[in-house]
Amino acid sequence: MDDNMKRLLMSLLFATANSAGAQAVQDPTRPPQALIKPVAGAASAGAPQLQSILVARGPGGRRVAVIDGNMVRVGDMVSGARVTGMTATAVQLQRGGKRETLKMTAPEDDVPAPAIPASSSAAPAAAPSAPPPPAGKPE
Repeated sequence: MDDNMKRLLMSLLFATANSAGAQAVQDPTRPPQALIKPVAGAASAGAPQLQSILVARGPGGRRVAVIDGNMVRVGDMVSGARVTGMTATAVQLQRGGKRETLKMTAPEDDVPAPAIPASSSAAPAAAPSAPPPPAGKPE
């Protein structure tokens, strides 16, 4: 192979490697968007979405929330509203003179199913029987 052919092949390899790296990577375990159900009682589209809250134990512990993918603390701005308070389950926002509370809610699929009580019609467990006498000598 001559030098010109090698250079051409190398430039093609670099060109394809660069274009492959520019593609968006999708999570192969994520279900298709059409199958994802909105959470019942979730805020309307366009409203800030509370995704998680982290509260350090102890007095004066650090409090951080993730809203719309951004980490925020008390005093920060998010979607035009100021974070005014935070508990382990909710974040308080103030937009102008209006207050709103974003609460952590579990999707319906994450709520544990109620325990099924044991049925009274089930047969009681049999009592263990005595082992048979050893074979050989009659008693």
